[in-house]
Amino acid sequence: MATLTQVPVREQQEQNHRLRIGLSFGLVYVFWGSTYLAILIAVRHFPAPVLGALRFLISGTLMLGWCFLSGKKIAVSRGDFLRLLLVGVLLLVGGNTVLAWAEQYINSGIAAMIVAVVPIWIASIEALFGGDRLNRLGWAGLLLGIGGLFVLLWPDIATSNSIGRRDLFASLGLMLGSLSWAVGSVLSRRFQLGVGPFAATGWEMLFAGAVNGLLAFTLGDFHRADWSRSGWLAVGYLVTFGSLVGFTAYIWLLEHVPTPKVATYAYVNPVVAVFLGWLIAGEHIDRYMLMGMVVIVAAVVLVTSSKLRSERLQTTKHASPCEAGAD
Repeated sequence: MATLTQVPVREQQEQNHRLRIGLSFGLVYVFWGSTYLAILIAVRHFPAPVLGALRFLISGTLMLGWCFLSGKKIAVSRGDFLRLLLVGVLLLVGGNTVLAWAEQYINSGIAAMIVAVVPIWIASIEALFGGDRLNRLGWAGLLLGIGGLFVLLWPDIATSNSIGRRDLFASLGLMLGSLSWAVGSVLSRRFQLGVGPFAATGWEMLFAGAVNGLLAFTLGDFHRADWSRSGWLAVGYLVTFGSLVGFTAYIWLLEHVPTPKVATYAYVNPVVAVFLGWLIAGEHIDRYMLMGMVVIVAAVVLVTSSKLRSERLQTTKHASPCEAGAD
């Protein structure tokens, strides 16, 4: 009799677990994909360093506060302090703040597609510095990704007017920012830390917010900020759904779902960003964007698949979730 009653309970638990998995994937797909649009709105009110300072000081403080209240270790050694500072600057200043700067000039959808190649840069860096070498599938993805970027940026490459050159410069700058994110991600995976992923992310956010604040103060950006309600709403969205809810869902997925499935966010986010940019911000979508998106997503699929074939499934015991995406 006990066995018969346990079956429905087990089925209900499995159903609830599948529901949580689906909900978490939806949160990562939609919220991380939507952060590009939120950044586009926010930089209309705040210069990029000011936006970075506000977003990451708030989210870092909240993340560390939650860790403290939940009994997680947040104290770091001097070595961890330097490691987290370096990774935080590479990811959230060199990566995220440059993304916000670039979105002052280019569409959020284009920015999302340029950032989408981060897994390709990561695989290339790891192959160059003692990690798994790229196999044929990986090399095909790398070359395809370069071709996709070329297609995406072709209208700016072909034009000779000042706007085209400005947009091309912003796109190239974002490529460097994506490279900074990739380097930070590789270092984050290799560093051994004395705190868990949530505390590590909180410290990285806090350090990046402080560096962004110093940068904004040096450049006089605080005086040029528009402290209006709509700007604060965009910041609040980025803090809540980009930095907190999105990361929490991502970490939960890594603990309950195989890594290859979680990695699908890299394929979906740029598609969501392009769609939301078109639907809400009225961003123009031309054939170069569509072709570039298809080619870049295919390239990321190839590189990610080749990498996952050569690695055992890993947990994120010491890795920071900040490395998940440049949003």
